[in-house]
Amino acid sequence: MNCRHCAEPLTHTFLDLGFAPPSNAYLSKTELSAPEVYFPLKLKVCKHCWLVQTEDYAQADLFFSKDYAYFSSTSTSWLKHAAAYVETMTQRLGLGLDSFVIEVASNDGYLLKNFVAKDIPCLGVEPTASTAAAAEQLGIPVLREFFGEGLGRRLAEEGRQADLIAGNNVFAHVPDINDFARGLKAALKPDGTITLEFPHLMRLIEHTQFDTVYHEHFSYLSLYTVARIFVAAGLRVYDVDELPTHGGSLRVFGCHEDALFAETPSVAKVLGAEVAAGLQSLSVYQDFQHRADEVKNTLLSFLIEQKRAGKKVAAYGAAAKGNTLLNYAGVKPDLLEFVCDAAPSKQGRFLPGSHIPIYAPEKLKAERPDVVVILPWNIASEVMQQTNYIREWGGLYATVVPGLEVK
Repeated sequence: MNCRHCAEPLTHTFLDLGFAPPSNAYLSKTELSAPEVYFPLKLKVCKHCWLVQTEDYAQADLFFSKDYAYFSSTSTSWLKHAAAYVETMTQRLGLGLDSFVIEVASNDGYLLKNFVAKDIPCLGVEPTASTAAAAEQLGIPVLREFFGEGLGRRLAEEGRQADLIAGNNVFAHVPDINDFARGLKAALKPDGTITLEFPHLMRLIEHTQFDTVYHEHFSYLSLYTVARIFVAAGLRVYDVDELPTHGGSLRVFGCHEDALFAETPSVAKVLGAEVAAGLQSLSVYQDFQHRADEVKNTLLSFLIEQKRAGKKVAAYGAAAKGNTLLNYAGVKPDLLEFVCDAAPSKQGRFLPGSHIPIYAPEKLKAERPDVVVILPWNIASEVMQQTNYIREWGGLYATVVPGLEVK
């Protein structure tokens, strides 16, 4: 396999998580008796441009199907994050009635509905029919297709270039990252801005966030690598924010290479931090497998210990990261009886691979588990606040990444 960005041969493995089904391929009861498709889940690192990437085995349309079950609006903290972003960008860029905003991977309209409320013209690009339909119910126009250079050029030809192109947690999800970047350039007005948010590879390594690895994430990104990808597409990064979302993310601000935006000091600051963290040397990547295995082994020991003590253990959050963790550890319903999730699209279904049943949060009150494992650790505080009634029967919470913590 060659690097998705620079085409150099990939010879270094960063992480090998064995075989797993797509993390968002939730199962119905009837599908439990049918064969389940597994793909190798292995990450390579390019020693030339330092892009970390999954091995090529499947196409994006296998992962982002019409019944895709991830709805962004399920998380209240993420809704607040999106609303704050819209306020900030509206003021920073002076957006108004004559402006045009495009969001790539607009999901269920969690972000663009804030622009609609301000009467700022916008367009969502979203290939999954289930989430696109939810956005359209909010009055958001949506193109139901994958974004790339072809679509970017078509929008430009139609006179629909954007003052702002937003992409939250999508840059890592595209198999052809160069084509995607060229699409951004084509769809952007000469003085427009691109913002992309994605989990920061530096934080993934620092906090052993191996559970954020799944097939839908084709790339794991540093600012250094994103800046290279932008330059190759005729763009440049002119600013960057460090965010707490998803365990530590970056929001990069991009523009055309000849635009007048001045580069802020934060770009050099983050690039320097990446160098100091060793992101451009192989040693930091070669040590990661051992650290991931330690987390997995600790989880298994804990669950077996609870089982032997006669304790009932459930989980909260049927999140993709939880599926990666549970499948790598080989956890089944005998150790983790059920998982609760607030998303109706997941309730009544089963986690891929582990086949653990998914219920509405009310199941916790009925079953009164001794321990609730919070799988989406990035919103642990939100989950604990919403389900603090488990304290009434002495229930405890556990998070697993970056290390086991019970409280």
